[in-house]
Amino acid sequence: MRILWLNSGLLVPLDKGGKLRTWHLMRHLARRHAITWLSFAPPDTTDAARAQMREVCDELHLVPRQDAPKGTPAFYARAAARLFDPLPYAVGAYRSQAYRETLARLLGEDRFDLVVCDFLPPLVNMPERLPCPSVLFTHNVEAEIWRRHAAQQTDPVRRLLFEQQWARMRRFEAAALRQFTRVLAVSETDAATFRRLYEDLRTPIDTVATGVDTEYFRPADTTTDPAHLVFTGSMDWLPNEDAMRYACEQILPRIRAEVPEVTLSIVGRAPTPAVRRLADLPGVEVTGRVDDVRPHIARAAVYVVPLRIGGGTRLKIFEAMAMGKAVVSTTIGAEGLPVRHDADIELADGPEAFARAVVSLIRDPASRVHLERAARSLVVEQHDWSAVATQLEASLEQARLSAARAA
Repeated sequence: MRILWLNSGLLVPLDKGGKLRTWHLMRHLARRHAITWLSFAPPDTTDAARAQMREVCDELHLVPRQDAPKGTPAFYARAAARLFDPLPYAVGAYRSQAYRETLARLLGEDRFDLVVCDFLPPLVNMPERLPCPSVLFTHNVEAEIWRRHAAQQTDPVRRLLFEQQWARMRRFEAAALRQFTRVLAVSETDAATFRRLYEDLRTPIDTVATGVDTEYFRPADTTTDPAHLVFTGSMDWLPNEDAMRYACEQILPRIRAEVPEVTLSIVGRAPTPAVRRLADLPGVEVTGRVDDVRPHIARAAVYVVPLRIGGGTRLKIFEAMAMGKAVVSTTIGAEGLPVRHDADIELADGPEAFARAVVSLIRDPASRVHLERAARSLVVEQHDWSAVATQLEASLEQARLSAARAA
């Protein structure tokens, strides 16, 4: 197939879950299919970044765009300017005449078998009708993320703003799902949520599960700190920021009451000011972006995922499990993953229960080793990226064939 793949940004550097998922799937697809990539990119994008992107696509088309860093005055000014925009901010901010013109030119010049819209933002620049079948690759149920954001707010003004974005995203997402030949969800949980939220949806939904590179992420030959915890993720993503503030303010003190020497590393790109301030707390390290997360994961006795907001599936959990790490997660944190409580992961909701689960694993190395081995076995046997890419290829082919039959 000739596939036109639309995204809002480059996949490199590979420092976010959504980037990693798309990268690994495209890497397998590119062996058998011709992929043309269109996305925004910073004006100073390097030749090295372009070359790396060409490892997963045949053609590369980039529209210059410079985002204001989250948490800066420019970021908040841009957000304030869109308070009265009927579109959700997370989508409306990507309107671009240059992107629309580039997309129109590509659709006019080439005969594509399929268009893949990766995440929702590219949709604001797509024409209502396409000359070929189309697939929406969702990595989350976006409306559900905004609903959970609103539910966590204690300040009435912030709650109102998040509820506003939730309502706008629900309207936009409902319309978006109906615009495509097929929708791809990253878990059965997300697929079921789409069907529950948008009851009259007729677009077929396929599930393309999460995978992991089990050769890259493997147990390390290094010493584990028996009282050290780690979390990895993009630290400018609000659900991750909320998770770390929750961990440091409500969970870590309870753990420290039982294990005074406990420490926590927060590892990931672009920490917001609120996350950076957590480094002022005793025993808390905020690294910012690192070239390789594996040494940080290897050092920890327990990998923690105290998410209260989110959707999609958590690549970070599979990466930790592939490295043979015991994982303690909230139910929302592991939502959508085929994991089993007390078998290959520990699930705990509420600060008391979460702290108790972590303390138990720190104090009982034998139980921790049992969980580590089960976790590694699960991902090696069932969740290598090659198997997941086969699922994706079948769904894309089905979209193409079903549209051809309908014509």
